[in-house]
Amino acid sequence: MTTSILYGRPPLVFDPPGAATQTSPLIPGSTALESLADGSVETAMVYAPPGVLERRYALAQALRALQVGGRLDVMAAKDKGGSRLKKELEAFGLEVGETAKAHHRRCLVIKTGSETGLDAAIAAGAMQAVEGLEAWSQPGVFAWDRIDAGSAQLAAHMPALKGAGADLGCGYGALATVVLRSEAVTSLRLIDLDRRAVDAARKNVEDARASFEWADVRTLEAAGDLDFIVSNPPFHDGGSEDRRLGQAFIKKAAEMLKKGGGLWLVGNRHLPYEADLNAAFKRVTPAGDGGGYKLFEATK
Repeated sequence: MTTSILYGRPPLVFDPPGAATQTSPLIPGSTALESLADGSVETAMVYAPPGVLERRYALAQALRALQVGGRLDVMAAKDKGGSRLKKELEAFGLEVGETAKAHHRRCLVIKTGSETGLDAAIAAGAMQAVEGLEAWSQPGVFAWDRIDAGSAQLAAHMPALKGAGADLGCGYGALATVVLRSEAVTSLRLIDLDRRAVDAARKNVEDARASFEWADVRTLEAAGDLDFIVSNPPFHDGGSEDRRLGQAFIKKAAEMLKKGGGLWLVGNRHLPYEADLNAAFKRVTPAGDGGGYKLFEATK
């Protein structure tokens, strides 16, 4: 039996348990919450995600895994779902104790065994074939139920690529699908921080040239042996804008490429990537600008 589980990284002010089993899909190497047996957990702490379907799914999965009499301790920033936590837990038929601290709401519940609506919340937040997208995805994955406009622009502007490459921050595999239309591509590494994205990409990209990695791009080992990289890098961390993410992707792409290798990158127009591109690459060419996005081709 797993004694204690943790989902996400709550602020230290909430005293997260040090010995708990981590279950967040955004922390590579963690245990999948879905894989825990019903009633196998004594206590659970969940740092609730901001998306409604994703949050209700995580709460329902944690409650499913808890034993009757087990305690669920859940918190979220007030403006990122915290103000809705109490109502959402009450909708599962739970009695909720609520406190406020450090701009967060915190709710404590005890599992009674008579909860309602868990199966429906799990079904709504699970991996699913998205109608109109012709792809598998899951709430919580970036642009989970649509084709991201930035990725679409990059797909429309980049040429047929060749050789060995990588898709940094691959999401559910939309960009990779386009890259692999080129028969000259010999291999493509799909890499994402989100396990759900990697699992979806695995289902969407059925191509022997593709390989899949659940990893933090920022800490990847770089051999400097790739011919090309495509990327629509993230610029949010935990719901807050963090420009350093894209800057780290640019630096890592330069490390992973061989001399003469190329990076095809899309970013929101307001993000200042030019200086980082010019510092890391020999030649940087704007490759398109429109719809709030800018595209770059950078050669090492």
